Amino acid sequence: MSRRIHFIGIGGTGLSAIARVLLEQGEQVTGSDREYSPLAQAVEAAGARVYRGHSPDYVQGADVVIRSSAIPDEHPEVEAARKAGIPVLKRVDFLKQLLAGRDVIAIAGSHGKTTTTSMTAWVLSALGQKPGFVAGSVVENLGVNAAAGESALFVIEADEYDYMFLGLYPYLAVVTNVEHDHPDLFPTFEAFYAAFESFARQVRPDGALLVCADDAGSQALGAQMEGEGARVLRYAVEGQGAEYRAVEISPNVIGGFDFTALRPQGAPQRVRLSVPGRHNVANALAVLAVCDRLGLDWTAVAEALTAFRGSGRRFDVRGEAGGVVVVDDYAHHPTEIRATLQAARSRYPQRRIVAVWQPHTYTRTRALYADFLQAFADADVVAVTDVYRAREPFDPDFSVAALVEAMPHPAAHYTASLEETVDFLLGILRPGDVLLVLSAGDAPQVSAVVLEALPAVMEERG
Repeated sequence: MSRRIHFIGIGGTGLSAIARVLLEQGEQVTGSDREYSPLAQAVEAAGARVYRGHSPDYVQGADVVIRSSAIPDEHPEVEAARKAGIPVLKRVDFLKQLLAGRDVIAIAGSHGKTTTTSMTAWVLSALGQKPGFVAGSVVENLGVNAAAGESALFVIEADEYDYMFLGLYPYLAVVTNVEHDHPDLFPTFEAFYAAFESFARQVRPDGALLVCADDAGSQALGAQMEGEGARVLRYAVEGQGAEYRAVEISPNVIGGFDFTALRPQGAPQRVRLSVPGRHNVANALAVLAVCDRLGLDWTAVAEALTAFRGSGRRFDVRGEAGGVVVVDDYAHHPTEIRATLQAARSRYPQRRIVAVWQPHTYTRTRALYADFLQAFADADVVAVTDVYRAREPFDPDFSVAALVEAMPHPAAHYTASLEETVDFLLGILRPGDVLLVLSAGDAPQVSAVVLEALPAVMEERG
């Protein structure tokens, strides 16, 4: 007999993915959210009942309530569920029962985990492995952000926020990097690293931890876990001393990179990527390492990697209008911003790159202030909006204008609201430009407005 599971915040990336898996497993799913997001719409189309807004009435009759990390104890649906004796869980509490009996492949790291999760899910699907998966955005090749799957394999994005990944007991775990983030939850790097230590210790004894040897944090984690007796394997881009390596790397004619992958046993494999950015060479190498551990044919893996088109809001080309290419990207950390701008520069080497950056949360912007100032070297023009504060209260003492003034970039501009940003862009964009919107908030709406307005603007200019 199926259960009724209610989600508070069903339109978010994490909960919408779990809801889709449960629907495919035959459970009844309801959910509520403040906004009727595209992910909420997709889950509703898949069979869930989605309520707009929140009410204590929505939880009545549920067997379990799952809430997002942003939902407080005082939320009316949480209070109503507890009063009725209905269990209220977060993702970390629910994952163990969701993934019972599965061979979990968990992709963790400060950056790159959504793309690497999407790559892994796509490659395993293309090779007929029929995996379940949960990714942090829509996998372009598969058209969804999650699936229940038909085999024991289950690929999941192992999110460190709110300690979600401590609900996982993976067969294979990948750590792409360990670099301080989420300072609202982890005030120091040491606290952040400690969470990854706990995660790494939950890898199954018959499994393995794969770490990126190019990153100091993940390399240290690998050495520590190896010292504790865990099976650790390393991958590296042109590095030495790693079991899996990418060498002979060069840009290709389809906008990505070609490289040769080396492994402990077996022939080298030439790989061609169509997704841009040298960082995706590392992501693809992690996928190759996972597939090698699973005993899959590397030539078939390489063919599937070439066909990989990316995941939502990760170098997502929204379109072209008036000769301007418009790209959205989720980058909201200095390392991510640098990697995305480098990807744009490698794909469009002769074009002017105009970047819009919407800072995400005051705590992150303060904690990584100096790194943000230096992150935009590969952009020709930078427009910086006000902070997208997400779950944080407004901070009248924080000045984005002062941040922009401190940036060494010669063409950095403070554009405050999204409306001002659109006006600024329409005034400076010209044919041949690439507009790159960097945001984990609501700035992607800038892309839509600019794309719609550009043809008329260019025609008016003559």
